[in-house]
Amino acid sequence: MSRSFDRRSALRLFAAAGLGAAATACAGPGGSASSAASASPHSLATSGAVDGAVSFAHWRAEDKAVIADLIKAFVRQHPHAGVEQDISPSADYQSTALRRIQGSRTGDLFTAFRGAQFEQIVKAGVYSPLTGAKVTGRYRADLIEPGAHRGVQYGLPYQLVFNMPLANADALDRAGHTSAPADWDGFLRLLDDLKAKGYVPLAWPGGDSANAGQLLNTMVMNNAPSDDMFTKIESGAYKVTDDWFLTTLKQYGQLKPYFQDRATGSTTDAVAQLFAQGKAALLATGSYQMAGVRALGAKFPFDLVAPVTTTAAKARYQGVFNTTFILGVNSASKVQPTAYAFLEFLSDPANAGAYANRTGQHVTVEGVEYTNPDLKAVAPWLRKKTLLAPRFQFLDLDIRTAVENAAAAVVGGKKPEQAAEEAQRVIDQKRA
Repeated sequence: MSRSFDRRSALRLFAAAGLGAAATACAGPGGSASSAASASPHSLATSGAVDGAVSFAHWRAEDKAVIADLIKAFVRQHPHAGVEQDISPSADYQSTALRRIQGSRTGDLFTAFRGAQFEQIVKAGVYSPLTGAKVTGRYRADLIEPGAHRGVQYGLPYQLVFNMPLANADALDRAGHTSAPADWDGFLRLLDDLKAKGYVPLAWPGGDSANAGQLLNTMVMNNAPSDDMFTKIESGAYKVTDDWFLTTLKQYGQLKPYFQDRATGSTTDAVAQLFAQGKAALLATGSYQMAGVRALGAKFPFDLVAPVTTTAAKARYQGVFNTTFILGVNSASKVQPTAYAFLEFLSDPANAGAYANRTGQHVTVEGVEYTNPDLKAVAPWLRKKTLLAPRFQFLDLDIRTAVENAAAAVVGGKKPEQAAEEAQRVIDQKRA
């Protein structure tokens, strides 16, 4: 987090490595889970006339204008083709996308969240496999594993994000912190110092299920006995009443004085506004909100700060990352050649770079040049030891909700032991 890091050097490193630094510094479980039996693969039409209208289904409304400009450029290359965006809010997309894209009523090209949604879509046979398709060669092979299942590449994760608190670097400087806290005591001391300077130390969207759980990624990354902690909670090998998770819940209780008022009912929009106005020092979501916060008028420089919940000696990871926004071609699409052509277009380094720099999202396409100042500011995290965001190991969203709700319940005043026992009862019922 040191502001002494030369940002231009970071960018040169990033561009030369083509995201390789991120891969070598990361240890990510759950990339290609094998619990669901996939349907028979459908062939993908990668050749044929590029014409007809393609429906592109996704959840990034904030990217609409950027993608619209990319579509215009695509149509200039393919005058007989067209692409229409079908956008749903992220929470709705997570719950309804499979029903909507089955049979290609929408989503000739579509996106998926890593984890449960990706697995559900694979099982339903909606993907046309991309294994062997030329487009896969444009991506870092070691960053697209979350789009594979049992050795078959069904989708291509397009975005690389850091699911950990976004920081107002000016606020950190004013509080006297120029390096990231290396342990839990140091993180609490940072929050104390920020509070003393008049900031809400940590803005948390506790009322938004899609984003409230992002903080859990970093809260468990060093507490858990293994990197596949949530896979094991889901299987029954671990329980939320285990000591390591009770420790996590107790630490949520320690964070309560540093959250904004009525944190468990706060929306993402409300806390993003609080952060953008300079009233909150940390925003407990992730780097994917950088562009949105800029659009709200934020002028301060960004950084990322992950809570290390152990001592420095016991910490295995400095933060978390995720590869998501998994692009795939619908097996039932009647315009597959055009959908695939648009996928290839988005995967061209120049076009992927245009998407990245305008949306503030790192991408997994190799050879992209980053000019966005915010992407350059967080580029040092590409060299740090990060864990593939464990929250998305859950394949049963009811179990994930029970685990995340336990943390929210503690922030709301419930004793950690009671919150854990109630969550474990839900998990046991789901597994029965």
